[in-house]
Amino acid sequence: MVKNTGCENRIYRYDLDNKNTVLINPKLLLSIPSFPDPAHIGGIIDIGPDNNLYATIGNFQHTIPSEIYRTKTQNYEDGEPVDGRAGVLRITQDGKPVGNGILGSEYPLNLYFAYGVKNSFGIDFDPVTGKLWLTENGPKFGDEINLAEPGFNSGSDKIFGIWRADEEGKKLQTEDKEGEYVPVDSNPKDLVYFEGKGHYSPPEFTWDKSIAPTALLFLSSKNFGAEYENDMFVGSADGQIFHFNLNDNRTALLLKGVLEDKIATDNTEFADILFAKGFGIITDLKQGPDGNLYVVSGTKQSKSEKSGVVYRIK
Repeated sequence: MVKNTGCENRIYRYDLDNKNTVLINPKLLLSIPSFPDPAHIGGIIDIGPDNNLYATIGNFQHTIPSEIYRTKTQNYEDGEPVDGRAGVLRITQDGKPVGNGILGSEYPLNLYFAYGVKNSFGIDFDPVTGKLWLTENGPKFGDEINLAEPGFNSGSDKIFGIWRADEEGKKLQTEDKEGEYVPVDSNPKDLVYFEGKGHYSPPEFTWDKSIAPTALLFLSSKNFGAEYENDMFVGSADGQIFHFNLNDNRTALLLKGVLEDKIATDNTEFADILFAKGFGIITDLKQGPDGNLYVVSGTKQSKSEKSGVVYRIK
């Protein structure tokens, strides 16, 4: 398949002219080759505690209906050369690789902080540990929340949630004879590990039926009281906001009752984690300088009229 080299996904850095309130001096930091009419782009950016820039890049699938382009970062050992898709990339604020790279020293492999990510619309850094957490959309099942250590492999395009999928993204594993979920192996042997530099770990939480998780935010504010300080909030395309506590060493989510297995089978199991609902498609969550929670929500009034709303929760 011939890629259209005229299509790229780019990140620019601008200076802010405070006097005239305009952006000036654009500097191209990152460009990833893409296709016309792309899907699964990701595109969320954040500055980490190491002062570097992190960006989610989706797997660009279903952009060319007749052919699927597969790479090693999508866990195809004999796949196409790595081109920047399907992961979390890390660069300096000048657009340079950080060190020699985690997975390898050649460009663009040296930009990857994590890979095997189908599509992510939410990343944030734990204000206590500095570790990166991210959301990931599954095909039509297996949406995830992940703790992404350096070199993290989320398993896509072969694993979503705790289940394997076929090449069309359909679930291969469901329940055993007793009705219990059948997870993948703890160390799947058919994934790509880049000579041992990458590592797979299962998600810290999975929605079996897709809710399309989007933004992820750690609320470090004291405004909501100790009950919510440094806790995780996750938005969704279904207009819901989920709230999660973390365990004492902050390496996992603190889940109880029906969620102890780290899986929400459907919305009947949302009671302990549902913080708010009734929004439109939530595209972003942010903590404002006032310590309150801001929600960016897209609403659809009719087939021809759409609008966006910013809500404040205090």
